[in-house]
Amino acid sequence: MRPTVPWSWFLLAGIGLLVVTVGASAVLAPPIQEGVTDGVTDNETRQTLVGSHGGGPGYHEDGSVYLLNDTDVAWKEDSADSNFEVTRLDNGSVMVGFAEGGYTDCGPYESPCTHTGYRIVDPDPEPTIVSEYSFPVRSITNSESHAAKPLPDGGVAVSDMDQERLFVVENGSITWEWRASSFYDAPDDPTRTDWLHINDVDYIGDDRFLLSVRNANQILVIERGEGVIEVINEDRSDEDDDSCMRGGQLDDYDDDGDVRCGNPDVMDHQHNPQWLGDGAVLVADSDNDRVVELHRTEDGRWEPVWTVSEAQNIDFSWPRDADRLPNGNTLITDTRNQRLVEVDEEGSLIWSVETERIPYEADRVIENDTGIREVSRENSSVDSSAKGGMPLLSTLTVAAHSVVPALPYWFQEMQVLGTLVSTLLVVGAPIQWFRTREKEGT
Repeated sequence: MRPTVPWSWFLLAGIGLLVVTVGASAVLAPPIQEGVTDGVTDNETRQTLVGSHGGGPGYHEDGSVYLLNDTDVAWKEDSADSNFEVTRLDNGSVMVGFAEGGYTDCGPYESPCTHTGYRIVDPDPEPTIVSEYSFPVRSITNSESHAAKPLPDGGVAVSDMDQERLFVVENGSITWEWRASSFYDAPDDPTRTDWLHINDVDYIGDDRFLLSVRNANQILVIERGEGVIEVINEDRSDEDDDSCMRGGQLDDYDDDGDVRCGNPDVMDHQHNPQWLGDGAVLVADSDNDRVVELHRTEDGRWEPVWTVSEAQNIDFSWPRDADRLPNGNTLITDTRNQRLVEVDEEGSLIWSVETERIPYEADRVIENDTGIREVSRENSSVDSSAKGGMPLLSTLTVAAHSVVPALPYWFQEMQVLGTLVSTLLVVGAPIQWFRTREKEGT
């Protein structure tokens, strides 16, 4: 007869594994330093606007927009479920993308519904919403308007992932739009699936817009009246399509045997690209857990010339924004680590701060800022290593941080795995005890 494993072994093994996994990680993980690092003597007061996605399931609770004076919160407006990209306007007010539930004006959707769009927040004397442009969407998840950007003529460019389009609003009315179905194979109803996840738009001059199409691993340059005039990370191989088709994203809707999917080694499900001048773009390469500057090559391809994947000996975890500053440093929103960091050209940490909840985007307040940079790198030493994750564990890690934003940054895939195994062992202890008693009674 096979000997019975004592139930206490299950219990002790589960508790021991949890203590070792969590305890050792907590002890060995480097702390997130706040403020300017030792040796930096620029005496600069850093004012940083932050759009906070929030927390809870899908990061759709307790969103906010706030201003940091160095590391201290100067003001905060937190009425929306989620806030996204933030832009300081010339008059000192702030434009912020948002999503909020509870609206009754729902158009084709059931009431109550979610509205998304942008709000204008006046921070003085107390942060107050002074105006709003919004529209109903089917769901608060993957239907938001992550970016709204003021245009030189007074209009506002808006990215819309509910209907997967870019449009311009003037005086409360849409005056122009570009729909992604004119370029990508489209499902029958884009509002029912997270199809392209268009998550950012920038105006780059000459009636041209930079549009981030996250699920296609591509950035488009779109010109009014012309449509798509350039694709950054153009589809050149069918071998990479799996990256864009996971989780019900892109699909071969027209049955031609192909989908338009960029190489995930160049960028994978990116956020918030920044135009650095013709032939150079800075990207938060989110699913590769890095920030990368891409340059156009002579044959029209785009390749990394500068990357950074960690700061303060802490690997980035799903960064969703990177801004090149006038002084050449780079401000990075390290989302799942719940921190903002500023690094120099060598990737050395200059400044950092922990955020209370999940940050989406950060914007350094700079007077007379045009928003367009031409501070790009020459070909330099490149850390092009992209960390590969374990899909199921990655999903569980995201869910854990979403539901419990207070989890420390170091609670990642291996800690999730250790916690799951230890939980199974502890749960197995009473089962084994019952089986032992049952066997003893026979």
